[in-house]
Amino acid sequence: MKKGMETEERKEEWGSSSGVGETLTVFQGRQNASPIHSIAALTLWLGAIHFVVALVLTALLFLPLSLALTVFGLLLVFMVIPIDEKSKYGRKLSRYICKHACGYFPVTLYVEDIKAFDPNRAYVFGYEPHSVLPIGVVALADLTGFLPLPKIKVLASNAVFYTPFLRHIWTWLGLSPATKKNFTSLLASGYSCIIVPGGVQEPCLMEHGCEVAFLKSRKGFVRIAIEMGRPLVPVFCFGQSHIYKWWRPGGNLYLQFSRALKFTPIFFWGIFGVSPLPYRQPMHVVVGRPIEVKKNLHPTVEEVIEVHGQFVEALSDLFEKHKARVGYADLQLKIL
Repeated sequence: MKKGMETEERKEEWGSSSGVGETLTVFQGRQNASPIHSIAALTLWLGAIHFVVALVLTALLFLPLSLALTVFGLLLVFMVIPIDEKSKYGRKLSRYICKHACGYFPVTLYVEDIKAFDPNRAYVFGYEPHSVLPIGVVALADLTGFLPLPKIKVLASNAVFYTPFLRHIWTWLGLSPATKKNFTSLLASGYSCIIVPGGVQEPCLMEHGCEVAFLKSRKGFVRIAIEMGRPLVPVFCFGQSHIYKWWRPGGNLYLQFSRALKFTPIFFWGIFGVSPLPYRQPMHVVVGRPIEVKKNLHPTVEEVIEVHGQFVEALSDLFEKHKARVGYADLQLKIL
């Protein structure tokens, strides 16, 4: 456990499909005594998108042309300026965010078999759902310190790393571009990688009242796991889809537009209407057992399909096993 994290750890008994009692390791962010710290941490973490949009609209609508061009020039600089991902102050800020964000909702992490994770190995975590924003991944971040893995990266859309201010905060938090080259390089360097297989297309398919996982055609992460010989780990977050209210257009044109942007333009809001602060909805992140894969630099299509099927089945089982214990007994999961 990282020093200073306001968390608690406990063991819980649960019944497996075989009827034999098993033990979950549970980590929970404690409710923060000061809401000021929570609001500050979440604003820093999630407010950059709203801030940039507000800045652009202000420049276009209210500033003279010279000042507007200055604002756009500065935004352009912040889009391309190099980031020191190991910055002392950046990592300190990220620890502050992780510490207080987990206690805000709060976030609870359930690990089915904590002893199955070797600190000297790298894993590929397949995290679902994406929702508006996959905020629950904070429970898996290295700075949060719940998992016994010292090197963890969260893979995110390239669009994140061209968004001023957001790219700085999220890089310090441990996010990295979700490119094949970067993915394989991180795994080869011993980093466990967290990926949302549904990507930016999944929010385009979201439905109110049920969970959607866009998985059936998403096999690239499985192929890379096989090529690198890294175990696959199913992860599901309950409650994440309720931390924001949202609305999106429908139709194929919207889906194609989102694919082209590599980002989903969706209207979402939290408390106080248009604010980036999410609702205080408890989130429950459940981590399943690692699925061992045999390393093969040139896996066949059939091999990829087989392992992909194992992952989808494991994720579905994980969802069904734990939905009642976290308060979502009637929730349905659609795998598309």
